[in-house]
Amino acid sequence: MIEDRKEIVETQEQKGLEPNPDSGGTPVAPRAKGGMRSWLRDMVVSIVVSAFIIIFLYQPVRVEGTSMLPMLEDQDRLFINKMAYKIGEIHRGDVVVFLYPHDHTKSYIKRVIALPGDDLRIDHGLVYVNGNAIKENYVPVRFTDDRSLPGLVIPDNEYFVMGDHRSISSDSRDFGPVERDLIYGKAAFVYWPMDQAGVVR
Repeated sequence: MIEDRKEIVETQEQKGLEPNPDSGGTPVAPRAKGGMRSWLRDMVVSIVVSAFIIIFLYQPVRVEGTSMLPMLEDQDRLFINKMAYKIGEIHRGDVVVFLYPHDHTKSYIKRVIALPGDDLRIDHGLVYVNGNAIKENYVPVRFTDDRSLPGLVIPDNEYFVMGDHRSISSDSRDFGPVERDLIYGKAAFVYWPMDQAGVVR
């Protein structure tokens, strides 16, 4: 009887199977091969999902310059949401990425201050939208300036954008409102450096 059981085990091993110690020697498929297939499958799925997210939903970008201090610093890496404005609306206060109106090979990142149809004016650094001074907690006192801008109504399908570091920012005060078609993403999340990681607000 012992010899018979030994013979069965040896025969099954030749077929690429191994005995199950909990079933009195009943042969089972090797776990190593199944585990490897499962690991490869999970890796492929992860790569496909990551590629889909990066290609269709989010895009990594690098900040160059300091016009969005203190929220964004020079060389910060962040993800922008490329789908946000394909399915939703642009809101006042959004931090957006757009093609520079005078050179579409360059991209800028600024904050939306006024929407299409808004009446905007700037009086010695204080921004008024539709007659009301807007509260800009994202602009520290040390980053303000005293520039003024005569009143204007933002044209249809255009947006007035400004940097948070007002004293050094080149923005809609210089190149005018930005057309909707040039805005291609919403700043979503800083991922590097790690100590700066967080949601862009």
